[in-house]
Amino acid sequence: MDVLLLHRQQPFDFWQSVTGSLEPDETPREAAVREVFEETGLSAPDYAFLDWGLNNRYPIPPKWRHRYAPEVSHNTETVFSLCLPTPLPITLDAAEHHGAEWLPARDAIDRIWSWTNRDAVRLCARIDPRISATFTRHLASTSKN
Repeated sequence: MDVLLLHRQQPFDFWQSVTGSLEPDETPREAAVREVFEETGLSAPDYAFLDWGLNNRYPIPPKWRHRYAPEVSHNTETVFSLCLPTPLPITLDAAEHHGAEWLPARDAIDRIWSWTNRDAVRLCARIDPRISATFTRHLASTSKN
């Protein structure tokens, strides 16, 4: 399984998966679809897009605090995955990322800065490839409904 990582320089230099924040009145799923498109140019509903039903809550690192209201000290992430038939070309949002790379899951885990990103990749990578292929076909056939 290959994983798309995006290289970010601000507020510090690190690698991550597609991430983002909720807009007012937006569900986590809507935010994930929007962020995938903004950061990669890919339309998530066209592929096997899965909500893992997993949320991670963690303290906001000091380097990110300026992006939140003063009373906000923790962030909650919802884990989604997007399974593509093959690694596809992407269109980067140059304001956020200056590089992208498709890597085997093991290499991606070694490069990712955030523990929540690493755990999400580990979760996706644990799916047996035979099950994953069947699951991907099933999701692809139902995700457009």
